[in-house]
Amino acid sequence: MPYELIAALMFSTMMLMLLTGQRVFGAIGFVAVVAAFFLWGDRGGYDLGFSAAMKLMKWYPLLTLPMFIFMGYVLSESRIADDLYKMFHVWMGGLSGGLAVGTIGLMVLISAMNGLSVAGMAIGATIALPELLRRGYDKRMVTGVIQAGSSLGILVPPSVVLVLYAMIARQPVGQLWLAGVIPGLMMATMFIFYIVIRCKLNPSLGPVLSPEERDIPRAEKLRLLRAGLLPLVIFFVMMVPFVNGWTSLVESSAIGAIAAFMAAVLKGRMTREVFENSVRNTLGISCMFMWIILAALAFGAVFDGLGAVKAIENLFTEQLGLNPWMILILMQLSFIIMGTFLDDTAMLVIVAPLYVPLVGALGFDLIWYGILYTITTQIAYMTPPFGYNLFLMRAMAPPEISLRDIYTSILPFVAVMVMALAIIMIFPDIALWLPEYVYDK
Repeated sequence: MPYELIAALMFSTMMLMLLTGQRVFGAIGFVAVVAAFFLWGDRGGYDLGFSAAMKLMKWYPLLTLPMFIFMGYVLSESRIADDLYKMFHVWMGGLSGGLAVGTIGLMVLISAMNGLSVAGMAIGATIALPELLRRGYDKRMVTGVIQAGSSLGILVPPSVVLVLYAMIARQPVGQLWLAGVIPGLMMATMFIFYIVIRCKLNPSLGPVLSPEERDIPRAEKLRLLRAGLLPLVIFFVMMVPFVNGWTSLVESSAIGAIAAFMAAVLKGRMTREVFENSVRNTLGISCMFMWIILAALAFGAVFDGLGAVKAIENLFTEQLGLNPWMILILMQLSFIIMGTFLDDTAMLVIVAPLYVPLVGALGFDLIWYGILYTITTQIAYMTPPFGYNLFLMRAMAPPEISLRDIYTSILPFVAVMVMALAIIMIFPDIALWLPEYVYDK
């Protein structure tokens, strides 16, 4: 049987297993090991999974994963995120659409605390959404704001998804995280500009808070400012030593975890329940990602052995005659299509063994492509009719917000994200300048 046909059979079998509801790592790992067993016999099949596990265990930067996840859960479980929203509520309430702008700021800081979009969605839907609706904000505006803001979790460091991409693409995690800083802040700024302009044109979408609610003593405002900026202080305590070259990435992640723990202790919120929930959730998320990385490494090894990447490169460049940019755009479109029924990690481990080597062969920078992939999956998350975030929002939203409202709310923000993606594709230095500056330094 031709190797190209074997690769196509592997891919279709894996997709079929995923559509039946199998766990991502189980479907991918099973197909990889079974294919290796039939291609190279008993020894080859067993060695494939074992060598992938050893490669994973020896990957030192993987230690950052549980550290950052623990930091995020400590800050979330100890209700420090609540302080953040109170700060934005007090300081931004006098601006038309100010609470929506503050929600985007909240999401950026939550992303810097956790690195998972689901965490941002959960916090935004439980803390910000009821407050915004109670104060007369348009329901379509606020649901779009929360969905768009939560998507920043997989782009703003410490992004857990970029850790996964780094392992599969064999790129430095630190460079990928730094590459995501400016694009993430740029996209958040574009969201804020859209909200401000839209609410200025139609103030009923985001009414200003009443004078009674804004009439808070200055001392109380400053207290809330100090409490709300605590996660930002933790982030700088963690990242400044790394950016200046004083610590490694793993050491910085440990500093972040310790700083978050000490902040919760000093505020009197580190109870036994908070600690147990944080540790339990950290263990569950970390193990999930390790299994996915392990399966992806095994699957990629089989594809490398089959020469599937060379076959696809030959198909695009020689048989179809496409130039590198056309191929890149087709890749991004395929991510958006897959995003209607798969999450970001599933998309990455399914196509990364094919796309990442092909991107390198076409002459593109793999750090830059990692940011393009992340933004594209953000768009896919929110693209109707089956975007992952759309149904997550429906599950968390109150009954008065219909699925149609959710679909309608996200379209302007998707347009903003497509614009941001195009800007970064045209100007790669937006993503590459900061990692080049830091690592050259």
